[in-house]
Amino acid sequence: MKVAVHQGSYAKLPAAVAASDADLVVAAEMITTGYHIGARSHALAEPADGPTAARMSALATETGVALAYGYPERDGAHVYNSVQLIGPGGRRLANYRKTHLFGDIDRSWFEPGTEAVVRADLGGVSVGLVICYDVEFPELVRAHALAGTELLLVPTALMSPYELVADTLVPGRAYESQLYVVYANRCDTEQELTYCGRSCVVAPTGEVLARAGAGPELISADVDRTALLVSRAENTHLADRRPELYRGLSA
Repeated sequence: MKVAVHQGSYAKLPAAVAASDADLVVAAEMITTGYHIGARSHALAEPADGPTAARMSALATETGVALAYGYPERDGAHVYNSVQLIGPGGRRLANYRKTHLFGDIDRSWFEPGTEAVVRADLGGVSVGLVICYDVEFPELVRAHALAGTELLLVPTALMSPYELVADTLVPGRAYESQLYVVYANRCDTEQELTYCGRSCVVAPTGEVLARAGAGPELISADVDRTALLVSRAENTHLADRRPELYRGLSA
C-alpha cells in the first residue's frame, strides 16, 4: 500500500489527492475548518455523515484514493475533535473522536471520545486512528498494536516549539509498538500558533521512510505488511511483554 501525507490546506487537498498516486492520503487534524478557531469549531461542526463527509466521499470515489481527514464532529448536543476514514469507493469506514484533549484549545470546545481503539480494514491492512496529542500516550498506541493495528494514522496540529514530538517521539512509538505510523501535521499559522510541519511516515523499525519540512508538501511511502512481520519477528517487544506486572497502569 502506498500512503501519502498532505501537509497543506484543505483547499489544496483535492489536487494533492489527484497528484499523489497513493492508495491512501492522510490530512491534518481539523483540516476542514482550522484548529485554533475557538467558538467557530461549534458553528462549523457537522455530523459524521454531513456535507463535508459527502464531499470527501465524492473525492475518494472520483480518484479511487482512500482519505483520512480531521474535522469537528457534531453528535446531537456534543462536539468532538474527530477524524474520519473514507474508503476508495467513497464508503465511510471509521470515525474516531480524540480521547486525550490538549490544553484549553481542546478542552474549551470539545468533549473527549470514549472509544480508545478505532480501526478498519483497508486493502487487507488493519488501519487505526488517533489524533495529535493521543500519540504521546504510549498506552494508547500499545493498545492499538495489541488489538491488531498495523498502520496507525495520526492527523495532527503540532505547533512550535514541540518539534521533538514529530522528530523523536513518533519514530519511538512506531518502534516500541511495532507498527507503521503516519503523522500528518499542519504547516500554517493560526493566531499565536505556528504549526511546525515535520509530517512523516515511519516504519516499525523506527526508520523514517518519508519526512516533510516546515512548509506545504506532499510526501509518500510504501507500507509493506511483509516487512512488518519481519520486524515483529526481529523485535520481540510485543511477545516479551509481562502484562501481570503492569496492572497498576489502569488505576
